[in-house]
Amino acid sequence: MSDDTIIDGTAREIPQAAPSRPRRVPRRTWAVGLVAVPLALGAAGLSLAQGEVRPTPVAPVAIQALAPSGATAVKGEVAEIFGNKFVVQDGTGRALVETGRDGEGGGLVVKGETVTVQGRFEKGFLHARILTRGDGRQVLLGSAGGPPAGSLDWAKDKVGLGPKVDVPALTAAVEAAGYGDVRVTGRGPRHLEVAARKDGQERQLHVGFDGRIREKPTL
Repeated sequence: MSDDTIIDGTAREIPQAAPSRPRRVPRRTWAVGLVAVPLALGAAGLSLAQGEVRPTPVAPVAIQALAPSGATAVKGEVAEIFGNKFVVQDGTGRALVETGRDGEGGGLVVKGETVTVQGRFEKGFLHARILTRGDGRQVLLGSAGGPPAGSLDWAKDKVGLGPKVDVPALTAAVEAAGYGDVRVTGRGPRHLEVAARKDGQERQLHVGFDGRIREKPTL
C-alpha cells in the first residue's frame, strides 16, 4: 500500500513522524527502581533477603550464675507475665526477661510453660533474642539487622546484590586476634555484632565485613 492518499483527486504525501530517540533514564531513577522492586516483592509475600545472620546458639546456664554478657541463655518455667516482660525461674533463682515489641500484649509465652531464653544480660534484665519452646520451636525476636530499611544497601541485600557475609571466616579472624568463646549476636549494615572473651573478661566486638575488629564498651 502507498504512503500517499487521494484528496480531491490529488495525491498528497502523508508527513512522516521523525524517528524518536531512546530516552536516557537518569541514574537516580535506577536507584529508586532498585528500592521499589524489593518493596513490591515484599508486598507479594516473597523474601529474597540474603546475608541474614542468626545468633550463635548458647548453652543455658543456671539463673543464679547469670552475669553481664552479650550472649547468654537460661532455661526454666515461666512464673509471671507482665506485658512484654516475664519472669523465668529454675531451681536456683528467677530472672526478668524483656521481649521488646514482639512480646507486647503478653501472648508470647504462657504461664507454666518451660522455655529457653537466649539474649543479652545487663542491668538485671535478660533481653531476649531467641525464645525456644519445650517442643523445640524457636522464635527469633527483634530486628534481623542489616542496612536500614528502604536504603540502597537494604535494596541490594533484598535482590542478592549486597555483600556476602562469611560468618565462619569472620569468626576465625576474631579467634586469630586472641579472643575465645566467640558468639555472633547480630548483624549491622556492614559488620557483625560479636560477644567474645579475652583475658578472662567478656568483650563486645564490632567486626567489619573487611575483618577489622573494634571493641565496644563493656556491659
